[in-house]
Amino acid sequence: QVQLVESGGRLVQAGGSLRLTCAASGRTFSAYNMGWFRQAPGKEREFVAAISWIGGSTYYADSVKGRFTISRDNAEKTLYLQINNLKPEDTAVYHCAADSSIGTSSLRAEPRFYGYWGQGTQVTVTS
Repeated sequence: QVQLVESGGRLVQAGGSLRLTCAASGRTFSAYNMGWFRQAPGKEREFVAAISWIGGSTYYADSVKGRFTISRDNAEKTLYLQINNLKPEDTAVYHCAADSSIGTSSLRAEPRFYGYWGQGTQVTVTS
């Protein structure tokens, strides 16, 4: 199993940047494909980005390509999300999640495939 705790969210002006961090505990973090999702008030949880267990492959939602970068440090058991050129529509609670299947080769966008979730960190972007 893996436990996840996000941090780094805050109030920021449009055009600014943030780096979100997801700290994992448990011995097998390096075996999981990981993802970032976000949920705005009144909306469904939305896929943002995913990264393979070894970090060699990434997958982004079209809405964030070119502005968001997902990365990981398996030695530090940490997942990151760098967000540049923030927009008001990026306002949401951001969650990291671990894919339920250890060692899978597919990067998946559907929340139902992720079995472990953090509590989320709030990002608010003002115009």
